Amino acid sequence: MSRFVDKISFFDRRASPMEDADGIPRSGLLVHHPRSPAASPPAPPRTQGISSSTLAQLFKRVSDTHSDSSSPPSSPSTSTFTLELATPMLQPFVGSANQIPFVLSFTDLTYKVKVKRPKKGSCLPSFKRNPTDGAITEFSSSKTLLDSISGEAREGEILAVLGASGSGKSTLIDALANRIVRERLHGSVTLNGEHLDSQILKVISAYVMQDDLLYPMLTVEETLMFSAEFRLPRTLSADKKKARVQALIDQLGLRSAANTIIGDEGHRGVSGGERRRVSIGTDIIHDPIILFLDEPTSGLDSTSAYMVVKVLQRIAHSGSIVIMSVHQPSYRILSLLDRLLFLSRGKTVFYGPPSSLPIFFTEFGSPMPDNENPTEFALDLIRELEDTPAGARELVEFNKSWQKRTITYKPTIAYGEKQPLSLKEAIAASISRGKLVSGATDVSTGSASSVQKFANPWWIEMGVLTKRSFTNTKRQPELFIIRLGAVLVTGFILATIFWRLDNSPKGVQERLGFFAIAMSTMFYTCADALPIFLQERYIFMRETAYNAYRRSSYVISNAIVGFPPLVFLSFAFALTTFFAVGLAGGVSGFMFFVAIVLASFWAGSGFVTFLSGVVTHVMLGYPVVVSTLAYFLLFSGFFITRDRIPKYWLWFHYLSLVKYPYEAVMQNEFSDPNKCFVRGVQMFDNTPLGALPEVLKLKVLKAIGSSIGVNLNADTCITTGTDFIQQQAVTDLTKWDCLWITIAWGFLFRILFYICLLLGSKNKRR
Repeated sequence: MSRFVDKISFFDRRASPMEDADGIPRSGLLVHHPRSPAASPPAPPRTQGISSSTLAQLFKRVSDTHSDSSSPPSSPSTSTFTLELATPMLQPFVGSANQIPFVLSFTDLTYKVKVKRPKKGSCLPSFKRNPTDGAITEFSSSKTLLDSISGEAREGEILAVLGASGSGKSTLIDALANRIVRERLHGSVTLNGEHLDSQILKVISAYVMQDDLLYPMLTVEETLMFSAEFRLPRTLSADKKKARVQALIDQLGLRSAANTIIGDEGHRGVSGGERRRVSIGTDIIHDPIILFLDEPTSGLDSTSAYMVVKVLQRIAHSGSIVIMSVHQPSYRILSLLDRLLFLSRGKTVFYGPPSSLPIFFTEFGSPMPDNENPTEFALDLIRELEDTPAGARELVEFNKSWQKRTITYKPTIAYGEKQPLSLKEAIAASISRGKLVSGATDVSTGSASSVQKFANPWWIEMGVLTKRSFTNTKRQPELFIIRLGAVLVTGFILATIFWRLDNSPKGVQERLGFFAIAMSTMFYTCADALPIFLQERYIFMRETAYNAYRRSSYVISNAIVGFPPLVFLSFAFALTTFFAVGLAGGVSGFMFFVAIVLASFWAGSGFVTFLSGVVTHVMLGYPVVVSTLAYFLLFSGFFITRDRIPKYWLWFHYLSLVKYPYEAVMQNEFSDPNKCFVRGVQMFDNTPLGALPEVLKLKVLKAIGSSIGVNLNADTCITTGTDFIQQQAVTDLTKWDCLWITIAWGFLFRILFYICLLLGSKNKRR
């Protein structure tokens, strides 16, 4: 957009022509059931008061209006829900005699990070010697990302943090949202004068990341409905949750896209602006008191960006504090903002309402042209100053003196001698007047103790997570088809290579090769589970950072969703190979073979799931998976038996995941003591005597028998299945022990995955 716009005064905040174009009315939230234009009352003029209605109260009116309507009912997917406001919502929030608005204040916020300084002209880090004890340490310096930032954000207003790239916008948002480790952040953040507890902040706030982290195969309505299931307590009926979602769809201007999938690179879905509004909707479904947004207009065209900020203005006017970072707002977006905070390399260069910008820069000595976009003028001037040797220091110092001389905010009413409510009392009052905060289970008590950490018990969360994953997965059948195809192709190749193995010594060795390849294949085919959590990692971190659900619920749901495909794959592989290879055991042997294959899939998927919680990128994960599984196969007992493994490597033999299913199928095959695998002269196979004629072999066999006092002939059984198991040193565990240990490995890895989520998903800067 050009820096010069039409000659319309910026500070005349009358309705613009875009209001008719974007379909979002300025005078209120949503629309009513269709009525004729003649029956519609004119929009009330802008005044200095505001209705204290919250989103919860407005949604309740939607539900009441819908239930009382005399018009025929329609399906939720096509109904248009409405909110009628007695007074307009586009004015600054004004406290009443019994209600004091929330004020989020931050004072002298300072955040530094350590930066290693390399030696000049070298790629190696430099070192320094401590003059007191002579110790040599790596030289490092600190970089200040935030330098004594102060300000406040009020209920009913939008505070926008502006600045060039690298100025500290996102860092400030993270600091206010408690996404920086407290030990590294200096200064104070208070709500109504009291320090914010991290747990309370998680309950009463929401954070919208810069990236749109959504499940691609869910529709807009499904995405918001699942968010409502997470965020809203189970005391709220399903019908009210649906009505709330429908009203939110209208509020966000997403009615036409309600049944469209989100989409990704391979699936066409909603537009970028619609996707951004869905991201916002998932975080405001529980009507938070404070809403943080990291560059919500980034990557959007001017119209989409304007509509997004218009939605944020409505959220603020419904009784919330909205704090967002924005790179370079357009002229129209600036008209929706209430307070601006300009940053330059972590320092404040301006703080105040947009109307103060011309006066500020005039007094600074750089008057603003009449038809100039104020923010673009300010950002250009700041950038010019940053390119000078002194940087923006002069503007920073001028802002400090200007702040001392200027009162940037005056309460519209005086509170007299009334004692302000404490933070807990204010939150309880907000809940009692209709603010449906997540976890508010008993608003009638008017106590802050009614606000719980999570909105629902773990089994409700697990059910919703499972349903969402199944819905997203079933719309991508190609993923399972590819996996099934890989298993069937592998099984077909193994079945045709090891077709109808006999009971000769060579058949025994071929069986061992089949078992080793088959069992290791089960683990290798589980590697496709690695990208699943890596793709969901940031969605998971966003949702759990503000207590949408428990990490344990996610782990259990992940196991439940992944188990049915494993059952199908196990039967597919067993049916392809068991009878074709000619394995022993009949029906019971087949069922055990299916069970051990399923247990192998279970343990392998658990191992890969655990690794996905450790590594951060799929390109790092695949080498780890492939190499580790190769080590497991090496120590499984196929290449070298247990009694031949050096003692210093024996521990790895017992850690090998392939060991237990490999020994289980061996015992399933060779456990019959009446089944013979080496008879008479077959004992000479794979030896130099094997090349002798059959007659000579029989003579040698009889000579051996006579020397040891045993009658040996061509039909004498030399080695049974149990003898072979003892030769392979597979005697310490039974096949059922191996089965249960393999299953236990799967559970253990999922417990480790849960621990990784607890330790590695704090979602805070250090």
